[in-house]
Amino acid sequence: MPIKLIAIDMDDTLLDDRQQVTTRTQRAIRQAMENGVQVAIATGRMFRSALPFAVELGIRLPLITYNGAMIRELGSGKTLFHRPIDTALAQELADLFKRRGWYLQKYVDDTLYVAELDDNARYYADYARVEAIPLGDGFFQMTESPTKMLSMGDSAELEAIRAEVSALYGERLYLASSKKRYLEMVDIRVNKGEAVAFLAQQLGIDQSQVMAIGDSMNDVDMIEFAGCGVAMGNAQAKVQAAADFVTAANTADGVAVAIEKFVLA
Repeated sequence: MPIKLIAIDMDDTLLDDRQQVTTRTQRAIRQAMENGVQVAIATGRMFRSALPFAVELGIRLPLITYNGAMIRELGSGKTLFHRPIDTALAQELADLFKRRGWYLQKYVDDTLYVAELDDNARYYADYARVEAIPLGDGFFQMTESPTKMLSMGDSAELEAIRAEVSALYGERLYLASSKKRYLEMVDIRVNKGEAVAFLAQQLGIDQSQVMAIGDSMNDVDMIEFAGCGVAMGNAQAKVQAAADFVTAANTADGVAVAIEKFVLA
């Protein structure tokens, strides 16, 4: 069946290593939309971080953000779906991270909060092109349910963090890494696959008519859900193994190659 919906991850998929959408990829996406194919962004990023790229491409579908924890319309800003982390669970996480001295940031009402503006906070804010708001010790008081929580560190530290968080909360949290130095935490019922399924249902599009393109482990759920699952050439081996097709790398117009092959051919 013809592809009617394309869900595309952002970092290291839609974006090249300079955080830009290549000319060829822009052209392929616009041509697909002109041909009546719906295009959606599915990212771990905040809504406000993903929005400028969607606007640049002329994408009109709601944005799948926070690894599927929030789906929000572009123009109206109306939230179609939101499943944050339970406040009590978020408090347990905050207590654990404070006790261990691990870095933690949280997202509430599409705003990024940190304890202090350290190197990790500045790096993330600069990369995502958003403001990080420091709260001091008040950061660790969870008065509201965060959409997502995120930790950063080197590979050894993240491995230790993941192991402990998984052991304690693996049945209540979905853990993902969209970048090597990130550990992202959302509600256990949330992932990009569920979000793409929700969007497809809203649009009346069959699963077999969905194409999903990604590079990281947080993309596997939507790649497996889609009738045409595509992994980037720069994707991890496990991601490529889950896909129906492996395209070129994000630095070699991989998204455009896939769209040209399966949608525009």
